[in-house]
Amino acid sequence: MQFEVRALARDNVMQTLTVDANDADDARRQVAARGLVVASLTRRAGVRRSGARLNLLLFSQELLALLSAGLGVVEALEALLEKEGGAVLLAVLQRLLAGLREGKRFSTVLAEQSIHFPPLFVGIVQAAEGTSDLPRALARYIDYQQRVDTVRGKIVSASIYPAILLLVGAGVSGFLMTYVVPRFAEVYQGAGRSLPWMSQMLLDWGQFAAAHPASLLALAGVVLLAGGVLAHQMFARGGAVRLLAVLPGIAERVRIYELQRLYLTLGMLVEGGIALVPAIATVQAMASPLLSAGLARARGLIEAGQPLSQAFEVADLTTPIALRMLRVGERSGDMGPMLSQSAAFYDGEITRWIDRFTRTFEPLLMAAIGLVVGTIVVLLYMPIFDLAGDMS
Repeated sequence: MQFEVRALARDNVMQTLTVDANDADDARRQVAARGLVVASLTRRAGVRRSGARLNLLLFSQELLALLSAGLGVVEALEALLEKEGGAVLLAVLQRLLAGLREGKRFSTVLAEQSIHFPPLFVGIVQAAEGTSDLPRALARYIDYQQRVDTVRGKIVSASIYPAILLLVGAGVSGFLMTYVVPRFAEVYQGAGRSLPWMSQMLLDWGQFAAAHPASLLALAGVVLLAGGVLAHQMFARGGAVRLLAVLPGIAERVRIYELQRLYLTLGMLVEGGIALVPAIATVQAMASPLLSAGLARARGLIEAGQPLSQAFEVADLTTPIALRMLRVGERSGDMGPMLSQSAAFYDGEITRWIDRFTRTFEPLLMAAIGLVVGTIVVLLYMPIFDLAGDMS
């Protein structure tokens, strides 16, 4: 939410500011951090907080560079505040600095801005405060986020070309069905010849489309709108993951992708000094419904005294190779690095499957689109072929 603030500067000049804050107290703290005295504060009606988010990866990289140069946390944040940045970054930095100057811990002021700093980031910072090794924790988070983005980028890149093919194929088919077919229907309407039944059905559709263009356009708009709302709800509630999890041939790959995220996140938390049970609780809060129940079961088994490998095996959260790697980690005492290595193994498996899938699916998709378009064209020209045969 936004507040309009009238504040008195040190030179006794009254200033009017617009502050983006969580509440009125947060707005006062931000104004006080600028060395101003609040005279009046009014919430701007009808203005909601922007949905813009902080680029957490870039923020972590810049903060790590300043801390590695020898600056303290407050000095590093002040340096970032002096650097030219967007409105979102400036507001976040002002709140962080105001909280630190009040004597709060860094992890506490981060948790107060949960919209920008997820529990995972807050957790590793909180663990680093106990060891006084914040730069290493930030480096570990940066490496984690880059690996997650790499896998996600591969999936998105593999989806772009099929999506373009589907869009172009749907556009060409829609153009044929809504523009070309009605024109052929007008030509054949007065020919006085009996047409093949499939061609006749297609031309009947063409006549209907020519007679009701507005109704069809409105129907298409409603279908697109309903599809967009349904897709948004599915992604928001995890329905897309559950849908993919029941498709043959894809369900196991979705599970491997989920396990890769699980092992990578859990490995980063354990390497950062967080105990195993709290780390599992943190991961469970951000896991998909497919893994949340299994993590709850594994957490209960670990609290009952069972080792991680056995708990994950009972909860179906591992594969044969990952299970062996977990047992090696338990024997050596290096569970965090072994979890990260298991995630790296899954990374390679996902990459190889994406390559095989794209090489197989894209030609099949092109063939299917060509078959649909070719069928429409052949049905349109079939009466002409019959007429040419009669004339010969």
